Amino acid sequence: MRERISAIETEIKEYSIIETEALERFRIEYLGPKSKVKALFAELKDVAQSDKKELGQLVNKLRELAQNKFNEQQLNLVKESTVHERLDLSRPADQIIPGTRHPISIIRSEIIEIFNRIGFVVSEGPEIEDDWHNFSALNFPPEHPARDMQDTFFIEKGKDEIALRTHTSSVQVRVMENEKPPIRTISPGRVYRNEAISARAHCFFHQVEGLYIDKEVSFADLKQTLIYFAKEMFGEKAKIRLRPSFFPFTEPSAEVDVSCTICNSKGCNVCKHTGWLEILGCGMVDPNVLDSSNIDSKEYSGFAFGMGVERIAQLKYRVNDLRLYSENDIRFLKQFKSGI
Repeated sequence: MRERISAIETEIKEYSIIETEALERFRIEYLGPKSKVKALFAELKDVAQSDKKELGQLVNKLRELAQNKFNEQQLNLVKESTVHERLDLSRPADQIIPGTRHPISIIRSEIIEIFNRIGFVVSEGPEIEDDWHNFSALNFPPEHPARDMQDTFFIEKGKDEIALRTHTSSVQVRVMENEKPPIRTISPGRVYRNEAISARAHCFFHQVEGLYIDKEVSFADLKQTLIYFAKEMFGEKAKIRLRPSFFPFTEPSAEVDVSCTICNSKGCNVCKHTGWLEILGCGMVDPNVLDSSNIDSKEYSGFAFGMGVERIAQLKYRVNDLRLYSENDIRFLKQFKSGI
């Protein structure tokens, strides 16, 4: 009888119940009035008196095993049935909502791709800079107004000034210190300036600065590079104009305007009714900057330029307020979501 109890115990443990019909068969076979367990109870009256207590306990445990398995599987089937009742397989699938890229990220990638096509590689550097890389190596004399607190977020003042970088030109200095010409690189990144926040300015923004150093580099090379960029970014009808300007690290220097795409050069509040919008500054790298990075200015020359990504995005998407890019208004950002 012990062998039969052991065999039935194995059957109960291995019995597979995946549907209601199987559960009912299990109940009839092991718990019903004519079940195998019931038959064992009937046989107990014929066993020896000395074995009756032990065998009775084994049969009781067998019945508990069967009952526990029945209860457990019955609960599982009820849960599955409830889930299936709530699930309407005839309903259409939920629409996949496409992800959204920030307009600044879109334009930054597009600028990088445009310059990659003509051989410029990407260089990156720290956002917290020392005085040498942020100012001194770029020919900023100690009395230059850009060093004042009104323009720069200083972290530490004193002998070794530490500040949030005011431009990504600091990355170009690091490139010149560690690489030999020819150098052709762009430096995208976030920069910080202590300015009043308005529709045309912010205390932090994004720049992409370019640097090209080689033998016999001329201002004509710079102009053709910028014309190529403007037409690739804004279309073949885009025009640029260069106005003389001053930057400590370039000589000669110029500011570059592009024809306003918001008003089609007719005049609007963004371009101050001139038909033009300033997008970048540029110039030939000052020989002092080359020499400070151990590049022979008598053998090499180069040009540099820097543009604000927000300003390019403003023209590209006809956005008339730079503050929208950092306010995280979901209504604004949803306009830039990609298609399915």
